[in-house]
Amino acid sequence: QVHLVETGGASVQAGGSLRLSCAASGLSHNYYCMGWFRQAPGKEREGVAGTIIGADRTYYPDSMKGRFTISHDRVKNTLYLQMNSLKPEDTAMYYCAAQGPPCFGEYVTEFTYRGQGTQVTVSS
Repeated sequence: QVHLVETGGASVQAGGSLRLSCAASGLSHNYYCMGWFRQAPGKEREGVAGTIIGADRTYYPDSMKGRFTISHDRVKNTLYLQMNSLKPEDTAMYYCAAQGPPCFGEYVTEFTYRGQGTQVTVSS
């Protein structure tokens, strides 16, 4: 059974940085997809970043490029999201998601498995 646990959410000032972590278990494929999406109250899910574990391929929507970086530690089986130059519009619940093959990082909002989320609040 796949289990994802996010940590690292916090309240920060605009311009600040945060690193989110997602501890994963139960994923046993040679390659699979993991990623992050976010959802603010009253808004649709928005993909933030996706990666194919085992293929070292990453995906970012154009709006996220340059400020957010996704990475994965295979030894710890932990996914990270480094967020820099945060803006108030980045305020949302951030979710870690995963899916076995076949999968594509672009579809992170539709991945089969997701965690409970971690709240990021950016104040101006």
